[in-house]
Amino acid sequence: MTLLIRVSKQVQRKSFQNPLLCRFLSESSALRKGPESKEECKWLFGSSEEILSAVRGHVEVRQNFISEEEENALFKEVETGLRKKRYEFDHWDDAIHGYRETERLQWGVTCDSILRRVRAVAFPEGSPLLGPVHVLDLDKEGYIKPHIDSVKFCGTTIAGLSLLSDSIMRLVPENKSKDWVDLLLRQKVPRHRRISVICRNLPV
Repeated sequence: MTLLIRVSKQVQRKSFQNPLLCRFLSESSALRKGPESKEECKWLFGSSEEILSAVRGHVEVRQNFISEEEENALFKEVETGLRKKRYEFDHWDDAIHGYRETERLQWGVTCDSILRRVRAVAFPEGSPLLGPVHVLDLDKEGYIKPHIDSVKFCGTTIAGLSLLSDSIMRLVPENKSKDWVDLLLRQKVPRHRRISVICRNLPV
């Protein structure tokens, strides 16, 4: 089971720290708005109704966005490049430990079709897209520390597929650390190795 994760940007880009990769969408994107649905309750949790109201309509986790066969196809294609690399335990901004990563511009037919579907769902029509797809492989002992994505490397939107393992993405307001929102990326918890396949659009 694979998930598509997306979270809309707030009025101020740096209003949230995200310990895991997520999707930032423009306000004009057609996300679910209004009262919390029963389906939403399965993956969205927060420290208060106030913080839930702040993100509701700006965040979405889609269960089973791709099939098991499609997940296997993505895994086989990214594994070819990843297995030549060692897991690293430092990062240029100290945000990630126990990881391997790569970028891919060219994909096989099946994977290219999957990524076109992700982009069609995730990005506003006509949005200029970042060409290379970022692939991040976290070891079982790897983790992503709380951080704010640099505006140099992404625009309004990040869309990610979560492969192989479950995790919980916690979003925390930059200046109100007692408030939080958890997105459950459901398969199995505790987490084992997890691969994120991430698409971005360009900064405006």
